[in-house]
Amino acid sequence: MYASKVLKVLYSPKKTLKEVVQDPKYIGPLLVLILFIAVNVASAYIVLSKEQYEQILPNGTKLDEWTENSALWTSNANVTESGDAINGTIYGNASIAFSIQNSSQTWMQLTGIGTVDCSGPNGFNLLSFRIKRTSPVTQPENVTIQVFSFNSTSHYFYNDLTDTFSNSTYNIWNNVTIPLASSVWHSTGPNVDWGNITGLQLQFTWASNSNVTLLVDGLFFHGPFKFLLETEGTAYLLNYAVSGAFQFAITWILLTGLIYVLVKVFKGKIVWKPILIAVGFILLTMFIGALITAIGYTTLPTLRFPFELINGVQGEGTAALNTISNQTALATQIGTIAQLLVWAWTATLAALAVRLVTEFSWAKSVAVAIVAYLVTIILAGLIA
Repeated sequence: MYASKVLKVLYSPKKTLKEVVQDPKYIGPLLVLILFIAVNVASAYIVLSKEQYEQILPNGTKLDEWTENSALWTSNANVTESGDAINGTIYGNASIAFSIQNSSQTWMQLTGIGTVDCSGPNGFNLLSFRIKRTSPVTQPENVTIQVFSFNSTSHYFYNDLTDTFSNSTYNIWNNVTIPLASSVWHSTGPNVDWGNITGLQLQFTWASNSNVTLLVDGLFFHGPFKFLLETEGTAYLLNYAVSGAFQFAITWILLTGLIYVLVKVFKGKIVWKPILIAVGFILLTMFIGALITAIGYTTLPTLRFPFELINGVQGEGTAALNTISNQTALATQIGTIAQLLVWAWTATLAALAVRLVTEFSWAKSVAVAIVAYLVTIILAGLIA
């Protein structure tokens, strides 16, 4: 019976709200709350089943840990932590500085990273890092990289990066991205395996001795693109259930409270429970808006979020962001229309509820409803 009464708000609001005000019961708003939570979770599932994120190592709470701690590195140079670091959300506050005096060569070695699978379609197939050369001004004559296997510095793949650094810029962070497990790599023999990578070494050589200072930051292995539900599990959807419940509760309490206060300001008579239950019923509009938005999400193609978009470096993810913006344009338009519909519909029903509860004139009821709902939207946005 109450389920049908909830739905009657959509096509017979005056009669339904009059019945609700005369016999206020919490079961109606609770049904609306359940519907809103359900559509929120469904919307989240639709979106998360469309979004793929590039996997990286380190990940989770360990982002950029390999270039935050100088103790992880060995070198023929002096190894320290520098405050000169990449300005991005995942790059931390430090880089690793390697300094050596009067030398033509410096090398830097990172081990103890665990075992990284760089083989097959599900392996990490790219390596990226940032290099800043603050001394000397001249470019290196030769640059090589070694990738160790099975925790042995004697068993490794190696690659010549001289061409990669031939156009490197002095005293500027240079972004280097290297494909792994490709034909450009050579190995020391059969005792190496791309499925068991445990460290790496970079070596820089100049034509003559000089004072060398190199900074390294943001070293990551890049893997395949995976759906968030694949990496986080379906339990991740509980976050959206909680978020939906919180959004509904905040809107319900704020709108009811503001109507109650404004009616008192205008010297009207009002009882808390009837207006509370009536507002709970009219917030079925939130469910309708969320349902329309969810339908809009079904138009989305698969969205791929590359490392450049999630690393937080200004300007690097512009191309990817433009692509995603174009792909989501229709869904965004549908969501905007749904939001405007919810605002107009909710304000109209709120005005009707105020009139039924207080017997205010239509002009005063509309004024109370609009002011209360506008303030509710603002406060709910700030709280969220």
